[in-house]
Amino acid sequence: MMEQSRPLDALNKARNKRVVVDLKNQKQVIGTLISFDIHINTVLDNAEEYEARTTKVVKQVDDKTREETTQTELHLKKKLGTVFLRGDTIISISPEK
Repeated sequence: MMEQSRPLDALNKARNKRVVVDLKNQKQVIGTLISFDIHINTVLDNAEEYEARTTKVVKQVDDKTREETTQTELHLKKKLGTVFLRGDTIISISPEK
């Protein structure tokens, strides 16, 4: 019989690796995943808080046509060090690229 993978197994594989944590307040925290519990309360080390900034880019194609796009960039807001993130504030946790 094959062993089924559980969601916390995937998170456990990310332990001691850099992860990106998306929060409900539109911020991201990037750091080394130290520990977590069944409520996804999470401890990160060497954590940094980033804020997404979206800007509208308008490009004039010709005399009558313009293209409008949005561009999102992450900006370092502050270095946090070791942090505890409460699980109910987390939207997702993914490996850092």
